[in-house]
Amino acid sequence: MAEKRLTDVARKLRRDMTDAERRLWSHLRARPLGAKFTRQFPIGNHIVDFACRSLRLAIECDGGQHSAESDAPRSAAIEAHGYRVIRFWNHDILENTDGMLEAIMKEIEIARNQH
Repeated sequence: MAEKRLTDVARKLRRDMTDAERRLWSHLRARPLGAKFTRQFPIGNHIVDFACRSLRLAIECDGGQHSAESDAPRSAAIEAHGYRVIRFWNHDILENTDGMLEAIMKEIEIARNQH
């Protein structure tokens, strides 16, 4: 039952993406970075904004309600499922898209070298 609930929440989140998530998805969906990402993907009891399942990479877009302290347990739970979590502030996604994409490309390269 919990799995269905997470799936329902993920569907709602896909419909109600933030501007930063839309911007990032517009770059990730066409696979220009050479990796296939999915959006609003359940991992354990959490839903990550974007995930590359083959490389076990999760990307989170963080707004003002986030902080390192409050996100640490969530990141640890996702990492316990074998994913590497990278986080970007929504502001950075919108204002420094090229820099953010460069950081993601570096993380993809690191993940490929570990597999």
